[in-house]
Amino acid sequence: MKNHNPARVGGQVIGATGTAILLTLLLAVPAFAAGGDINTVIDSVRNWVAGLLAALATLFLTIGGARYLTANGNPRAVEEGKAAIKSAMIGYALALLAPMLVSILQKVLNT
Repeated sequence: MKNHNPARVGGQVIGATGTAILLTLLLAVPAFAAGGDINTVIDSVRNWVAGLLAALATLFLTIGGARYLTANGNPRAVEEGKAAIKSAMIGYALALLAPMLVSILQKVLNT
């Protein structure tokens, strides 16, 4: 059985989030190159990032809940479940903060 370190699970969430943001930016660049307004592109990026973060957080919440419920009193399995649930909560917080961060970026680019 693999050794699941809570810090590693959190790192995986951050890595997945970074990958999601990178893919979103790569998908948004062609929209901008096609003649789209910068504000439209930024709004599109914001919606994609928030959606991907929420989807990843939901996945980790489901995995963490399943691990926690099937722990059968095993302290290690309980901790793994709790760590995945904590990672999911961080993901939801980032999904909620994404629109605010993108609006700050929008204000910086417009000035």
